[in-house]
Amino acid sequence: MSKFLRGTMILMVAGLITRLLGFINRIVIARMIGAEGVGLFMMAFPTLILVITLTQMGLPVAISKAVAEAEAKGDKRKTKKILTVSLAVTVSLSLLFTPALILAAPFLSKTLFTDQRIYYPLVAIAPIIPIVAISSVIRGYFQGKQNMKPAAVSQVLEQAVRIALIVFFAKSFLHLGIEYAAAAAMVASVLGELASLIYLFAMFKAKKKFPVRKHFFKSIQSGKQTLQELLSVGIPTTGSRMIGSLSWFFEPIVVSHSLLLAGVAAGMATKQYGLLTGYALPLLTLPSFITYSLSTALVPAVSEANASRNYQLVEYRLQQALRFALLTGGLAIVILYVYAEPLMSWMYGSSNGAGFIKLMAPFFIFHYYQGPLLAILQSLDLAKAAMINSLIGNAMKIGVIFVLASRTEFGINGVALGIAAGTVLITMLHYATVLKRIQFTIYILHYIKFGIAALTTCWIGNYLIKKVFADSMSSLLDLLIGILLTSLLYIILLICLKLLQKDDLTKIPFINKLIA
Repeated sequence: MSKFLRGTMILMVAGLITRLLGFINRIVIARMIGAEGVGLFMMAFPTLILVITLTQMGLPVAISKAVAEAEAKGDKRKTKKILTVSLAVTVSLSLLFTPALILAAPFLSKTLFTDQRIYYPLVAIAPIIPIVAISSVIRGYFQGKQNMKPAAVSQVLEQAVRIALIVFFAKSFLHLGIEYAAAAAMVASVLGELASLIYLFAMFKAKKKFPVRKHFFKSIQSGKQTLQELLSVGIPTTGSRMIGSLSWFFEPIVVSHSLLLAGVAAGMATKQYGLLTGYALPLLTLPSFITYSLSTALVPAVSEANASRNYQLVEYRLQQALRFALLTGGLAIVILYVYAEPLMSWMYGSSNGAGFIKLMAPFFIFHYYQGPLLAILQSLDLAKAAMINSLIGNAMKIGVIFVLASRTEFGINGVALGIAAGTVLITMLHYATVLKRIQFTIYILHYIKFGIAALTTCWIGNYLIKKVFADSMSSLLDLLIGILLTSLLYIILLICLKLLQKDDLTKIPFINKLIA
């Protein structure tokens, strides 16, 4: 197996493990600090992501590219200069933004978020900024050398340490108040990231073949051209991420003010937002790891076909990808919709928030489409168009949230509908952009057949819960049996409607074969 393929497989496996551990982390947090604590956590978290995005400036991708080019030429001096300049920039920015976040925390919590308790999680998470800054540089270095193992192991280590510490910290601080428990969960995140950095640093020290500290400041002073090269790649790359980070930052602010206009008290608004973003959304987005793996395989496949001007092959791979996303995403939606209450109960110890899943699940087929469509746009050199689509969709999301959530008849459901509306619009814009570039056939009959299969499976699944299980999944075994029967029925219907060929079933675990 080539170095590239081995690295890709390592990242894919680590990505799956990290996503599952991240989901377990959400479950542990929810069970330890409850919906209101999760709300405080989730309202503070987007601010951190925005600050980290500003600190990194897209440099991890630029570092990876620059190191790869330097290594290809055997230029160790250039590699050292890339590292020293990157560390100087990210550490300087992190030392600027970390105290800025701490100083801004009172204003953010009291004025923007309308809940003063968010101050504690904001201050608790601030020390993670310089840690992430240094980690991102080292990860970029290893990726540039096509050594994916350190980055992959560090991600898994971070999640494992975080989960272990959250249990201890949250339990220790819960008696002081929910805001302190949420802050403790943030501290666990900081220590998890610190453990990851220690591992990365140890691996870097063991693998590097040149002294970094020697003439460190001299390398920085002579690194103006290197900085320009890094920023020329990093700043355009960070465009889409910045749009997403800004949208996520404004989301809890708009939510809190909108719900206040609807007559919802700050504490209740925080709890409701926690149920939506900390309970329901992680479940709805969990199946996307399947389409993420598909997207990873799609980029080189479509890029190669497009470069050779084999547009027939591009269309074939596009159709296969969308079909796979539709059928697997459809199964996820059916299971989440039918078994929303028992799934929430078994995972979080409460069925609160199940209504959000039922409300949003039908729209999330568009979310599962988004990954493959974005990968195709990137493969066709349409990243700028994808960024514009993202900007329009996120603006729409914020607007719908404000209009609906501020009305008493919608309240927090307006937030759910706003998120769904933004997701649908971005996906439709991606779809339209691809259609404009590639003339491909839209099989309307396939979508009608899919609708029949999904609705029939939902109806029979609901019948199973109400009649066979008497409205109660009394054991985990009942839930698993119900999900298994529903999945089998869905697959049988797909085969009967000729949406799924029997040979396809052997291909599902191996996405790269599916699009070959």
